Amino acid sequence: MTLDEIDHRLLAALRDNGRASTAELARRVARSRTTVQSRIERLERVGVIIGYSVRLAAEHDLGAVRAHVMIKVAPKESRAVEAAVRAIAQVRALHSVSGDFDMIAGCAAPSVAEMDAVIDRIGELDGVERTTSSIILSTKFDR
Repeated sequence: MTLDEIDHRLLAALRDNGRASTAELARRVARSRTTVQSRIERLERVGVIIGYSVRLAAEHDLGAVRAHVMIKVAPKESRAVEAAVRAIAQVRALHSVSGDFDMIAGCAAPSVAEMDAVIDRIGELDGVERTTSSIILSTKFDR
């Protein structure tokens, strides 16, 4: 499915506030409420929009300490490492990337000590050659 400029603007408005009313979204994209509702339904039906979620303010997030963990994977071990990392509840996202590392895990834990344990756990997984981690100090914006 090809998205047009209105679809992109509508998706950006929903990223800003997934709870915005149809009337507010219509104002933001300069279209009627009926048009906006039809577009949202179409985007959901074809799988562009697969769900809605909550974004918490940093001080209310379950993980007060967040980190990116870069993971170097042994050859032919990506699937096994992905499955093992998926089982770690503190890992919120896992990205396959190009460069010196193969994956980046976005992690969140309630304390530095627990984050240290998560990073150690990832590093000890079969198929993981090495990790490098960066604690996130602040988020300037999040879309």
